[in-house]
Amino acid sequence: MRLAELAVAEAAGAVLVHLTRAGARVLKKGKVLDEEDVAALAAAGIARVTCAVLDAEDVAEDRAAQELAEALLGPDTRREPAKTGRCNLFAVRAGLCVVRSADIDALNELDERVTVATLPDGTAVQAGEMIATIKIIPFAVPRDVLDELIRRARAPKGRSPALAIHGWRPKRAGLILTAFPETPPALLARAEAAQRERMARCAGELVETRVVPHELDAVTEALGELAAHGYDPILALGASAIMDREDVIPAAVVRAGGVLQRFGMPVDPGNLLLLASLPRPPGPSAQVIGVPGCARSLKRSGFDWVLERCCAGLATSSAEIARLGTGGLLEEIGLRPSPRAATDGAHDPARIAAIVLAAGSSQRMGSVKLLEPVGGQPLVRWAVEAALASRARPVVVVTGHRQADVAAAVADLDVMLVHNPRHEEGMASSLRAGVRAVEHSDAAVICLGDMPKVSGALINEVLEAFDPTDAPIVIPTHQHKRGNPVLWARRFFAEILTLRGDVGARALLERHADEICLLPVGDPAILLDVDTPRALELLRATSSPE
Repeated sequence: MRLAELAVAEAAGAVLVHLTRAGARVLKKGKVLDEEDVAALAAAGIARVTCAVLDAEDVAEDRAAQELAEALLGPDTRREPAKTGRCNLFAVRAGLCVVRSADIDALNELDERVTVATLPDGTAVQAGEMIATIKIIPFAVPRDVLDELIRRARAPKGRSPALAIHGWRPKRAGLILTAFPETPPALLARAEAAQRERMARCAGELVETRVVPHELDAVTEALGELAAHGYDPILALGASAIMDREDVIPAAVVRAGGVLQRFGMPVDPGNLLLLASLPRPPGPSAQVIGVPGCARSLKRSGFDWVLERCCAGLATSSAEIARLGTGGLLEEIGLRPSPRAATDGAHDPARIAAIVLAAGSSQRMGSVKLLEPVGGQPLVRWAVEAALASRARPVVVVTGHRQADVAAAVADLDVMLVHNPRHEEGMASSLRAGVRAVEHSDAAVICLGDMPKVSGALINEVLEAFDPTDAPIVIPTHQHKRGNPVLWARRFFAEILTLRGDVGARALLERHADEICLLPVGDPAILLDVDTPRALELLRATSSPE
């Protein structure tokens, strides 16, 4: 093929290179000019046009794109007619799009004039979704080049195609959730709901859920029973993350007669995934997946990749998982924990700041509740004094509504005042303001200005539970209910600074559910806030928050 500027009288049969107006007629780029087109161009006073002239061995762009698409079609894929040198491929059914990356690379390396773009390998798709596009960049390619592309695109006998849809199988799954005595039922319910939704997305069903103690015997028994019921896969999500092949869940798989295939995955989130198999006499073995804690939410993780392959009837090997590291960082998740430093047993205590949120406008109270007198002093002062009675330093008070009055209420105390001019946007804006003020601390405990019965000793309990690696988020609980204050390691500060709205850090707690340390405490003060006039009345009736 060559490009040439042709006299209009000689242009019939050539391919127009640029959009051209010929009177009322618009001739689009790529049009093969016919006699009527030539007459229209001449009538418009156009003497010469730039055209592509195909050689005898050239294949026109649409035909070339369609021939290559035909060679690439795999199970449950279809193509649409090519237009302007482009041919798109689509999924015929819902399932997993499996791409042999090396084969696609070989096509794109052969000749720059032909490009093939696909979805990433392992993408879950719906019926009718586009999965690939072929584009012939010039107006034609030589027949010998196209023939070589077609040869490379066609899968040899016994080899899987370069592009295929593996439809979902109607899988019936069983789920084991382990629990400690203090594990909140709501946490278990959310974890079950997330796995039920995942199975439904893959056209499967979560049929049975067992909640058992986080103990070897209990998990072993549950595994055996779910296998006997014929479930595949069997999902096991622990109250505590799997940390070793000898931990409770993998040890239970072995005791139940199963085989451990891999522990650990180079995908984040999803590192702490276990892959195993468990006999199901008289049928084939069931896949057992030790579920990482991040899967308590529906945010995508390495677990989704493994579960989707299972639900599409595809085997997953340890070697395949090992190759997922490149591209395995699935999201911007802030800084990951630093490795434990080697020490002789001594270490510097963590520098933990306290942030007291005191910026709200108290709309439900009908007054500024933080300034309401309780026991002879403003309500907010009780929370600030409690923070000062703990070992947290510095103590930051975030002001907003009635800034001057709230500041005056704590003016004689050793605190850092930080004003939030955007307090009307909601609690997240105050969290951001507080975190910016303590960015060099190892952690921050977030205290609420309307929780006057939380004591300094209780805050210290939360601080003592903190560990930057094993307990980076600490939430106190009372009778299985979560409360405040909540402590966050510094590595979450960057994510806190992205929060918006009036729901606080709830979304981050869902995202990092596997990193939460639930700390049982005996004091119900962690659940008591003053949100209504009635609550304030009851507090005053006790004469003081103590």
